[in-house]
Amino acid sequence: QVQLVESGGGLVQAGGSLRLSCSATRRISSFDVMGWYRQTPGKQRELIATITSAGSTNYADSVNGRTTISRDNAKNTMYLQMNSLKPEDTAVYYCNERRVVNVEGAAEELWGQGTLVTIST
Repeated sequence: QVQLVESGGGLVQAGGSLRLSCSATRRISSFDVMGWYRQTPGKQRELIATITSAGSTNYADSVNGRTTISRDNAKNTMYLQMNSLKPEDTAVYYCNERRVVNVEGAAEELWGQGTLVTIST
């Protein structure tokens, strides 16, 4: 079964750092856009960052400047490095893979189960 598995979540003190990993069971390719999302109960899922196969990145304003998304295609793995963590960063973080499957832009998506990040004060 094709799936994504997140790891690296846990309890981190405010002001600290963490690195999340997302491992895919299939090769990630040049057709894939990888991304990180997060969600708090009662709130919609929020896009944090995306990265293309060429390394082009985009970040949400809430994390821009203290977050780095990266990918290692050879290892089928994506990472999220977050620094200067704040209590409001507490959420379940999800890995996403979006693969374009035809020339008109149709895509398939995979989601991980999520990893909980808790920032203590």
